[in-house]
Amino acid sequence: MGPVARRPVAWVAAIVLLAEAAGIVLLNWILGLVVDRQDMSLAGLDPDAMSVGAWAAGAVFGLYLAVCAFLLARAAATDRSPGVVGRIVLISAAVVHGLLGAFTVGLVGWPAFVFMMVVLALIVFSLVSFDRRDQGRAAGGDDSAAAPPPPPASAPEPTTP
Repeated sequence: MGPVARRPVAWVAAIVLLAEAAGIVLLNWILGLVVDRQDMSLAGLDPDAMSVGAWAAGAVFGLYLAVCAFLLARAAATDRSPGVVGRIVLISAAVVHGLLGAFTVGLVGWPAFVFMMVVLALIVFSLVSFDRRDQGRAAGGDDSAAAPPPPPASAPEPTTP
């Protein structure tokens, strides 16, 4: 896949990350409700603190995934690579999906692992498909980064008969 496929892949990655963010928020909200209604203590922890912690964790992780989705959607819309901070955030999302994939294969099963690896592949492809040379062409700029510099202009050497 080349530069033509990078925009649709970035859009798909953004949509998948946004759906994943909504799923994480919903899952943690339900877990918080279950803990709150059980009214049981785990190792002496307050049930209210555990339910609030589940809700806060879901909100923070959902916001993180939504920011990643926004960065990918902006990259797809403008056909430009995210900035340095955006790339760092997306790289961290790729690492998180790789680690979660490794954990889910044992805890949840192979379908969850496959989902995590598909999301990881979408993020990584979106990161590596944008390069500096293609950005210059898309912006209508010169390809000075892609083309070698012209040879220095010098006087012609004299020839002897």
